[in-house]
Amino acid sequence: MQEKGSTDKTRNDFHLSHLASVGQIAAGIAHEVKNPLTAVKGFLQLLKERNERDYIEIAESELENAIDILQNLLHVSKPDLEEEPYVSIDLTVELESLTQLFQDQFYRVSVHTNLQEPGTYILGKKNQLKKVFFNLLKNAFEAIPEKGSIHIEHLSTEDEVTVCIQDDGVGIPHEKLRMLGTPFFTTKANGTGMGLTLVYSVIYQHNGSVEVQSMENAGTKFTITFPKETKNMKWKEVICLELEQTTNLTDFFIVNREVFERRLLMEAVSVRDKIEEILAIGNINLLDNAHKLVLFVIEGKEYEVIAFAKQEGITWAKHSLTLAFKLEWIQAVRRVMWDFLYNYDRQHNQNASKEHYFNLEKNINQLMDQFLNQLFISYSHFKDDLILAQREMVTDLSVPIIPLTPSTSILPLIGTIDEARADTIEDKVITQIGNERIETLIIDLSGVMEMEPDIVRKLINVLDGITMLGGQPIVTGLRPEIVKMMIRSGLSFEHKAITKGTLQQALVDHLK
Repeated sequence: MQEKGSTDKTRNDFHLSHLASVGQIAAGIAHEVKNPLTAVKGFLQLLKERNERDYIEIAESELENAIDILQNLLHVSKPDLEEEPYVSIDLTVELESLTQLFQDQFYRVSVHTNLQEPGTYILGKKNQLKKVFFNLLKNAFEAIPEKGSIHIEHLSTEDEVTVCIQDDGVGIPHEKLRMLGTPFFTTKANGTGMGLTLVYSVIYQHNGSVEVQSMENAGTKFTITFPKETKNMKWKEVICLELEQTTNLTDFFIVNREVFERRLLMEAVSVRDKIEEILAIGNINLLDNAHKLVLFVIEGKEYEVIAFAKQEGITWAKHSLTLAFKLEWIQAVRRVMWDFLYNYDRQHNQNASKEHYFNLEKNINQLMDQFLNQLFISYSHFKDDLILAQREMVTDLSVPIIPLTPSTSILPLIGTIDEARADTIEDKVITQIGNERIETLIIDLSGVMEMEPDIVRKLINVLDGITMLGGQPIVTGLRPEIVKMMIRSGLSFEHKAITKGTLQQALVDHLK
């Protein structure tokens, strides 16, 4: 049996040969055709002022499509066309961020994420990899015609990082799986086939592999594996900075704060444009908070780190800010902090043993991980408490027991009473009668249009409970339709409660 590694290599070589064979042709076509098409598009824009506007707009749209296809061919045939540097990338951050771009689809497609081991890095070109996962997520949503679900998983081993994106959509016929990633091959009615070509091309350029499992009408699963960033790989160079020298590490960060903040803004690309927005929404100064966190961490103040994380988690949850941005920001803080530690060590400890540096690295990473864990826990707890409070508020509103006098209360019921609401009425009425010693409870049903026999039986049980606790139930506002249903079902409030035609009549008689 052929080993998995050998199989993956054969599959990768197969796709690479397809890409290579089309590469030279693609480059030639793109360069020869793109410029004339762009010129034609320009003339069409000028012609808009004349007649036959509809035809001109159609032609312009088609030319847009042609230019997009040619642009994609250029990316495949010459992937390094965009000079983008290799950087350390935490794919959990990118996946969280990209998933939010599809919020308009969440009403029909449920997205389940299992992003294990955040803080695990690969070395890559961030924008190219974002395009890869955007394409895969877009395909997953489009593969689900109505309602369905998508599962996104991030796993890490000692040597590799794996991302799985699985949908329960229409699936891909078995005989067509081998053709995925080939230019111009598509299973979509209006597809160009270039999206997955770009996906395969970028993944292979990052020394990654792609495995696809699919079954018609059962869904598709893409498994992408990258080598984990290690010391044997091409690391992003640690920046040697011209920084003010100090006698201790804390002063080093305080004195060079402005440089730290500039470097942080350069590093946190996705968050940088959101800083003013976050400040306006929640009065959260990200730069001040980053500086505070760094000082807590380098001084080893575990209690302060945990307390600060809890405070931050509550603040972000309270203002419904995206956790993906927070995670990316904290990871950027970590990276810039290590640039500074490298520079501090270069200035002060050139001849010293590196053991102290490794101990410092261990302690700092532990505190940063602790900060993230406590942040997520605090964020989740606040959200859970908020949901619970909202549920309790809804329950109170659905069963509003209103005090009229110290011994008399009114329960006006409006709308549909289903089984769950009937259970809530029973629980709240019996509890409140017992706790507050209500002598008379007027239950007004004038706002209830209909009730099923089972619901009436539950209401009769409530009336029995009120009586057992020494209270007097009064039922008002019964509609003729409900009374007819009760007669047909052999149900009655006789001997269970006093009945009155209207709430007003009950109040007049009771308060005489």
